[in-house]
Amino acid sequence: MSAQERGGNTLPEGVQRVAAALKAKNHPHAPVMLDDAARTAQQAADALGIAVGQIAKSIIFRRRADDVAVLVITSGDRRVDEKKVEALVGKVGRADADFVKARTGFSIGGVSPLAHTCPPVTLVDQDLFRFEEIWAAAGHPHGVFKLRPHDLALLADAPTADVAQAVQA
Repeated sequence: MSAQERGGNTLPEGVQRVAAALKAKNHPHAPVMLDDAARTAQQAADALGIAVGQIAKSIIFRRRADDVAVLVITSGDRRVDEKKVEALVGKVGRADADFVKARTGFSIGGVSPLAHTCPPVTLVDQDLFRFEEIWAAAGHPHGVFKLRPHDLALLADAPTADVAQAVQA
């Protein structure tokens, strides 16, 4: 499907913002719209025919000290370790849907790693580097785009860190 249109309809506003940001950074892959919603990493992986770990899921926290959004981008098969995040950015709490929408401009299930309305503090999970190719949300539950983990750190202008819970053997 075209990055600009889907079935003759203009892309949702959030996807347009992401597409513009990707184009401005000369990223070679424009967003694509999936037929079914991909609100979870598993749904996105199933729709794309890839491993769930290849989904770069965006988790938003609320930093307690200053109410700033903290974006943690982790592998779809990992859970974020809040204590590891707090060691890097300070105390955080859960962010509700209204906070996420107000700070990012995106709804939960479509939070992109870039093109936020208010720039968040961002961390990229080092576990994503297990993969050569990953996919991230493009500003809408149906929108995704392809990239490499190295590209993600550059596009999000974020450090790579160990922010995932330890994997059980």
